[in-house]
Amino acid sequence: MDITAIVMAGGKGTRMNSAEEKPMMIFRGNPLINYVVAAINQSKHIKNFYIITSNNTPNTEQHCKNKGWNIIHTDAKGYHNDLKQAAHKANLIGPILTTPADIPAITGKFLDKVVNEFEQCKKDFLAVFVPIQKRLDLGLSISSIDEYRGVWYAVSGVNIINGTKIQKDDKIETSAIITEETEVLFNINTQKDREIAQKLINKLTTH
Repeated sequence: MDITAIVMAGGKGTRMNSAEEKPMMIFRGNPLINYVVAAINQSKHIKNFYIITSNNTPNTEQHCKNKGWNIIHTDAKGYHNDLKQAAHKANLIGPILTTPADIPAITGKFLDKVVNEFEQCKKDFLAVFVPIQKRLDLGLSISSIDEYRGVWYAVSGVNIINGTKIQKDDKIETSAIITEETEVLFNINTQKDREIAQKLINKLTTH
């Protein structure tokens, strides 16, 4: 299955308590967003991608332009509205993989795993969730949670949705991947998250 990816990079990132835009924050030597795009480029199933920016992230937008990445500028009225606006602007009607710009451990191999799972589940929406306790055990923040089959999980931000369903208000059949894998464990929502993630990823890459 070939798929389009959207990187959500238009939020305010207020929990970072920094004037610097979160997608452009340096993590182990590079802006956070660079790691996500590198993973997308490594994916076998993702054939094209767009970076979603807004008035909140002008430096990120310029960075993406300098890199030659496709940009969709949205109104920053929330995740679902931005996604709907982006899908409409780019005329995306097939499966769309969405990812935040703040998961620096993500890999192309993991994204391909998500695509394969979406293809097999035969649903219109697939979410990737992380057990809340796993993030708490590592001292990481819990930014967004969602319920799946009666259990609450931390939202990784990696999802696949059928593009034809975005513009409609119909009920969407959902499925989920529940995982503690490093690739989606480290959402960088706070400065503390960044410090913890850098230390743990440094350990993993030196062993």
